[in-house]
Amino acid sequence: MKRLAQRRRISILRDDHIGDPLGAIFLEPSLDKEDWTIGLLRTYLGRRVRVLKVELMAERAEVEVAVQALSEEADRLVATARDLKNKGAPRNALELFRQALELDPLNHTAAAELGLLFAELERLPEALAMLKRARETGPEDAALLYALGQTSLQLERTASAIIYLERAYELAPGHFGVRRALTELGRKPKPVPRASATAPRPTPVVTDSKHG
Repeated sequence: MKRLAQRRRISILRDDHIGDPLGAIFLEPSLDKEDWTIGLLRTYLGRRVRVLKVELMAERAEVEVAVQALSEEADRLVATARDLKNKGAPRNALELFRQALELDPLNHTAAAELGLLFAELERLPEALAMLKRARETGPEDAALLYALGQTSLQLERTASAIIYLERAYELAPGHFGVRRALTELGRKPKPVPRASATAPRPTPVVTDSKHG
């Protein structure tokens, strides 16, 4: 079955990559580092993802990509894997979630479900990496951020956990687990800030044919 190239847009946040190789792209971004930035992104995203354009800001990178994917087939595997997980067969589900990501490397649901399953199996570093990928490839939601916060706490990454939990609180102030976790960390939930009137100006980094 032929994989179709799909254009997508993903968001990579600086806070998710503090201390790892990809996080270096946020240090003194400039057009002079175009090839280096794209090289790091290609290594991180994998061989079936082609970086087309990057808008690099202080806190995040908006990345336009073309990905070779079999999306419908991946979604069917995700549905089957979720059913297996609910029936008490987590390890069989894990393999199917992995297969789904082989078919569609940027499948948000597969990444989120696999991350949560890794967390349940106490494979915490793998859980954290996969939950971050889910955050990058789909809409941000409080449940995902709560899972990131809890996993970070178990890995004794308290500063990161607080960032995730406070962001989850901004999205869902009534989330009981988030409020309790912040209270246990001695962090009084802050009022949800209003959207800023001005956005940071991005530094565009654009690929050309040599990066294909």
